[in-house]
Amino acid sequence: MDIDTIGAIEVIDDEMARVLRAKTGAERLRIASGMYAAARRMLMSSLAAEHPDWDRRQVMEETARRLSHGAG
Repeated sequence: MDIDTIGAIEVIDDEMARVLRAKTGAERLRIASGMYAAARRMLMSSLAAEHPDWDRRQVMEETARRLSHGAG
């Protein structure tokens, strides 16, 4: 990784780009879906730990809000 790509989350290295290009659309969609599901689980766990007073519904609503609006 060169100095210009450090911290640039949008950048993908050439080897990974080749791997992804070789995948079918369905395979890429399955990968993206799995990544989304993992991010959702991690965010829900984090919110539940940060807000122990929230019930499951509140955690789920805040998770949905953050994922749909890009809130941090």
